[in-house]
Amino acid sequence: MATGSQWIEAARPKTLPASLAPVIMGIGGAIGLGHASVGKSVLALIVALSFQVGVNFSNDYSDGIRGTDATGKRVGPQRLTGAGLAAPRTVLLAALSCYTFGGICGIALCVWAGSYGLIGLGVLAALAAWFYTGGKHPYGYLPGISEVMVFAFFGLLAVQGTIWVHAHMLPWRTWVAASGIGLLSCALLLVNNLRDIPGDRQSGKNTLAVKLGDKGSRYLFACYLYAALVLGVLSFNFRWGALLFGLALAIWVSYPLMKVLQDARGKELIKILKQVGQITLFYGLAIAVGWAFQGL
Repeated sequence: MATGSQWIEAARPKTLPASLAPVIMGIGGAIGLGHASVGKSVLALIVALSFQVGVNFSNDYSDGIRGTDATGKRVGPQRLTGAGLAAPRTVLLAALSCYTFGGICGIALCVWAGSYGLIGLGVLAALAAWFYTGGKHPYGYLPGISEVMVFAFFGLLAVQGTIWVHAHMLPWRTWVAASGIGLLSCALLLVNNLRDIPGDRQSGKNTLAVKLGDKGSRYLFACYLYAALVLGVLSFNFRWGALLFGLALAIWVSYPLMKVLQDARGKELIKILKQVGQITLFYGLAIAVGWAFQGL
């Protein structure tokens, strides 16, 4: 039976900045537009966290029953299903519980905001989360589709949905920033898949990293970071804020970027995954603070 710490590890807390950061950014945008709400903000954060943990548990379940995590090539966090630490049905129930709780909070948020159309997008997000590795034909096993979904749901929808339920308006800078943080989420996914190339190739999981190969994936990682940096700078409406943000981000990304381009592997990539998660959280917080104090 899995211990509490093993369940926490399976929830993959290092990936949580990918869901928190865009919502925090959206909250900052709502403050900048003069339409902040503590209650709506809390609900948005709960929805994001619930869906992220649900994704992680459902991936654990789906990859585990397929044998993807039992190839002996895995370097990342231990999986409950693949390692036999928990019954597949128990892990599946944990995933569905997270989706259900997040869905209830999401519906409440949409009804409160009068944004009923977002309920449909929320359903699409839940389906995308499940079919990433679930079902007979998971799109997580196909190159490129996962990246599009991550960009859309952890970038555009998370930021813009949060702003919309507060302010019912979406200035152009919000699209720029949402695209930037979406690219950072893609970078997180890429580091994860770069680490897992040997095992994924053996198990038939044809991710974009497997398709591009080791060298191509490392170059794509650099492109994600550079593009996110440029878009982040463009998100500010005051020069000094943009300059300070750009300098801080450029310094911070230099270490993981250098390590990846210098052929980091295995456990080194786990450290880089954590660093990119921290960068993503900083990105969302910095832009949120800029918007909150200087407006959009």
